[in-house]
Amino acid sequence: MSAPHGFSVSRYAPERGTLAKLTARDSVLRRLDWPILLSALALSLIGSLLVWSATRGRTSLNQGDPYYFLFRHVLNTGIGLALMVGTIWLGHRTLRGAVPVLYGISILLILAVLTPLGATINGAHAWIVIGGGFSLQPSEFVKITIILVMAMLLAAKVDAGDQLHPDHRTVAKALGLAALPMGIVMLMPDLGSVMVMAVIVLGVLLASGASNRWVLGLIGAGVAGAVLVTALGMLDEYQINRFAAFANPDLDPAGVGYNTNQARIAIGSGGLLGAGLFKGSQTTGQFVPEQQTDFVFTVAGEELGFVGAGLILVLLGVILWRACRIARETTELYGTIVAAGIIAWFAFQAFENIGMTLGIMPVAGLPLPFVSYGGSSMFAVWVAIGLLQSIRVQRPMTA
Repeated sequence: MSAPHGFSVSRYAPERGTLAKLTARDSVLRRLDWPILLSALALSLIGSLLVWSATRGRTSLNQGDPYYFLFRHVLNTGIGLALMVGTIWLGHRTLRGAVPVLYGISILLILAVLTPLGATINGAHAWIVIGGGFSLQPSEFVKITIILVMAMLLAAKVDAGDQLHPDHRTVAKALGLAALPMGIVMLMPDLGSVMVMAVIVLGVLLASGASNRWVLGLIGAGVAGAVLVTALGMLDEYQINRFAAFANPDLDPAGVGYNTNQARIAIGSGGLLGAGLFKGSQTTGQFVPEQQTDFVFTVAGEELGFVGAGLILVLLGVILWRACRIARETTELYGTIVAAGIIAWFAFQAFENIGMTLGIMPVAGLPLPFVSYGGSSMFAVWVAIGLLQSIRVQRPMTA
């Protein structure tokens, strides 16, 4: 059986050494998707200013150094850029061969969270404290692993020309491999990360060409799973309270609804142009909790106004638009699935993060990609950018 039109591995550049194999004419710099790179870099730089504004006066957090979080955010961005370059250098198809190893490492890391090595931060037992003030959230990297392992399985026979679409057995295996880390993360419990992973799985299935019955079945299983988790009492009290506050914002405005109410006040007070950087009363008054991480968008809304907050949305939109183009133009199903998984991840996480500050989504403890403070999140999203760039770099110029 021949492969579907547009999918043919034979047209591709060599498997390994992307930077070394490309000729001078087909230089990496010329092939990079610059709108994605510049948009992601702009978001990280904007995030640096917002994190700085949110933390420079919080002596209980910054250890008396107003530049503490600014320096670390810039450092995280620099490390993220290095990881992106490394990902491009290796190439997404080289990483394809290392997926089993990466998957095993991811499982070990999230299992370590459930041991004495794990730590609880902001109500979620989802971290490993490394020392020196540094911590690691393995669930951020599991998102990448799920995308890669599912793409490897679902695209194998299609890219080889043996099938037009993944068969039922292959889809079942891919879902099983995704379900294992998701189940472990749920035990932490880190409901926000599980929500993102579920959307990633759905996006991957849609891009793979799997039967619609699997997609509908996955949605049904998600609804049933949510009911079961609630019935079995697997959610912590603070998570239940968050959903209760979302359903009824006036339930406890000084308690569980406090974060969302203060966030909406901060964003609403910004108007068109905002109060000016470092001049927001809600931010300087420290009324919004976790403003450098989960609620960083409130700083943009209050201090940069509709224009500044809108710029963040535009930059995120550019990344998603160019990622969709990369997914559409690649000539292998593997690359299409990887790009689609990243699109689903970024789109849902950004919507959830911004939505919870506006009160249209429940508080789930998810960072805003590239903008929120946090090393694990920053590293993961820049690796994802590296994967997107690798897919574009390694595609034939005739595609």
